[in-house]
Amino acid sequence: MSSLVRLSNAPLVRNLVNHSLRSARLISSSQKNRDAATLDVSKKAAASSSGAAASSVGTGRNWVSYGFDRKDETNDRSAMNASFFFTVTLCLVLGSAYWAYVPDPQLQDWAQREAYLELRRREAAGLEPISKDFVDPAQIVLPTDEELGNTEIVI
Repeated sequence: MSSLVRLSNAPLVRNLVNHSLRSARLISSSQKNRDAATLDVSKKAAASSSGAAASSVGTGRNWVSYGFDRKDETNDRSAMNASFFFTVTLCLVLGSAYWAYVPDPQLQDWAQREAYLELRRREAAGLEPISKDFVDPAQIVLPTDEELGNTEIVI
């Protein structure tokens, strides 16, 4: 903190701050009516140009197309509204709701519930949680040492 106080008192820093404040120029945003340029357009030319603009677009105002129809504003706007309705409402909102509430296709929840039930049953019966003899050893047929030969056994 003390280094900041010493730095702010340094003459170089004070000169830079004072110089930047003096060289700052403020911009006025007030309207200057006396500086505005005006055009003297005859009534006949103004009427013909506005009539041509109104007939080409369909309305008398400036219109920027959304890209669906460049000739007709109503078709352009309705196509834009329809496409956004289908993409946002139906695909994103309803698709997300469906994906969130769809049943578990791989049955992972079911398998976990069954495992907990089996563990509870084995604990209540006094058995080990997992038996080392899951398969009856009498049913397993293993090869003899002669049949294995030089086969490497990896445990």
